[in-house]
Order: sequence, then C-alpha cells, then structure tokens
Amino acid sequence: LAFDIFFENRDQEEIDSENQGKTRDDQKQHEICQTTKQQKGTLPGHSLYSCEVCDKIFSGQKGFTIHMRNHMREKTHGCTTCGKRYYSRSGLNLHTRIHTGEKPFTYISCGKSFTQKRHLATHMRIHTGEKPFTCISCGKSFTQKTHLATHMRIHTGEKPFTCISCGKSFTRKRYLATHMRIHKGEKPFTCISCGKSFTKRQILTSHMRIHTGVKPFTCISCGKSFTKKCSLDIHMRIHTGEKPFTCISCGKNFTKKCSLTIHTRTHTGEKPFTCISCGKSFSIKSHLATHMRFHTGEKPFPCMTCGKSFTERKILTSHMRIHTGEKPFTCISCGKSFTRKCILVFAPWFAISRSFPPQHNSLRFF
Repeated sequence: LAFDIFFENRDQEEIDSENQGKTRDDQKQHEICQTTKQQKGTLPGHSLYSCEVCDKIFSGQKGFTIHMRNHMREKTHGCTTCGKRYYSRSGLNLHTRIHTGEKPFTYISCGKSFTQKRHLATHMRIHTGEKPFTCISCGKSFTQKTHLATHMRIHTGEKPFTCISCGKSFTRKRYLATHMRIHKGEKPFTCISCGKSFTKRQILTSHMRIHTGVKPFTCISCGKSFTKKCSLDIHMRIHTGEKPFTCISCGKNFTKKCSLTIHTRTHTGEKPFTCISCGKSFSIKSHLATHMRFHTGEKPFPCMTCGKSFTERKILTSHMRIHTGEKPFTCISCGKSFTRKCILVFAPWFAISRSFPPQHNSLRFF
C-alpha cells in the first residue's frame, strides 16, 4: 500500500509542478475542459466519473481531475522494447512487466500471479466472495467498480460508444470494437477443422462443438443437451410453458422472438427474401433456400436405402416410410392408415380412390 501511495504522491507532485508552468490561458482552457468532461462523464444519480478519452471510471471528482490532467501531459517515458510511452516512470515500470513476464504479486491459495497489486486485490474477491460495489437501483453487486459503472448503463440507457459507419451505439467499448468487424469484414477467429471464420471468439467456441460433438448444456427436466446456453433457455420454455413474445396484432404468444418475427409477416404481408432467378419472394429465409434448389437442381437429402435424393428433409422422411412400411396417419372413422397426411387432408377423396370414404379427411397422428 505504501508503495502505491508513494507513486501516487509523486505523480501528483509532477502534475502540480507542470501546472505551475502553464499560462493563465492554458489554465482557463483546462478548467473548461474539466467542467465539460465532468458533465459528460458523470452517470446520472451517481458520483461516478467516466473519462471519454480512455473509458476509465472514477468514483470521485478528485481522482477524475488528476486523471484528466494526465491526458494533457507529455508522455516522456518510453518503453525501449515496443516504443509505447507513459506519463510517469511508475507507469513504464508496470508496462515493462508485460515484456519481462514478471508477476510479483501472487495469491497463496490458488498460486495465480499478477503484474499489479490492485489486480491481486480484485482477484482475491473471487475467493472471498466479496462484492463491494452495489447498484442502488436493483441491488446487484459487483467485484469491480468498472463492472458496476457498465451495469448502470442498463438503468440509465446510456450507450456512449457509437459506430461512425452506421450510427449504432453500445454500452461497452469492446462491443463497438466487435461490431466494427462487420463493416471491415474482419473475421479474426478461424476454425482449424473447417477453416470457417468468425467475428467473435465465443461464436467460434460454439461452432467448434459441431466438430467435437460436445453439448455442455443439459436440460434437468428431460436430459436433452445443447451446444449453446441460449438454446437450452429456449428449450426450457417447453417445460415451463412460458411464451414471452406476444403478437400485438392477434395476441398469439411464442417461445422465441424469431418465431414472433416470422409470424408478424402474416399480418404485414412482408416477404423480405426474394429469389434472384425468378423474383419469387418468401417470408422465411429457409423457404427461399429450399426454393433455390429447384433452380440449381441440388438435392442434398439422399435415401440411404435406394439412393434417391430429395430437395427437402421432410420429403425424404416421407419417402423412407416406403421402405419401413410405417403409416403414422390413421383414420379415426375406419382405422385405415397412411404414409402421408396430405393424401386425404389436402386432396379430394375421390381423386385418389373411390373406395375411400369422405370421413378420411379426419385423421389423427400417432
């Protein structure tokens, strides 16, 4: 602690000494800058100050003011390895540990080491369970002050990081950095198995499970497993009966937001997916993909028994019943069974066979 206070005091002395050499105009401009930064950086209802230059968060005005002065100072201390420059020698010394690999602060319980003492202090909260930073709006607690500041944006609606290309805003700087890859076409995370690339590491991690077969998220009700947590969350609604997405036009409820989006198009008549070959439009993207196979002649679903191929999986499923003899559609009037529901439901009974009674329009599925 004494070590940290020593460098903090020395930095303050350097700042005060430097400010004495400023002209009155410089000092006046500095005060205006500080006032502007405080107004823009203060989170509503909280004494938290956010630096718009580097996104660092401060709980008090004094620390924030000292920090802002750093942005006005000249970086006189340079790293001889990479050339990066710092305002103070203490900052350079901390940076040098990146190159040397020195981590002098070790937690004895788990053996993990850190380059800075404050990082060790933060890490210790994982073991102690301490979360000293609490949101006064919802009561949620955090181990780090920056995490609380970021969380507060949920309540304030603040999104200070804006994309200069499309105007979309984000609550975190790293979210903006990830978003920018869409405009740049950058996909830095590549699958070593198939070569497919992604904009986010977590998307790659999820994708890798296709190759490994790992499904780490398991339903405690039925035992079904999933590659993504969001897929498990959606699946759980089957058991809970929850349908949180409601159509404002007809009141119908859905378990998934995408299902509601697709359903809404039945009211609006929107068909955003258009075939470039014939101009036919569809409300669902998968329907367009299926339609395109008529133009390309692609039949990706082959029968493993006879080798015949089909454009859709459901057509293959229906075809397989020829080989298995399965007839899952049974007439509740006479007990006769069929391989396909559409045989009598969607076609007149007399067009198929005059021996079939009209009652076959009422089928049940077993």
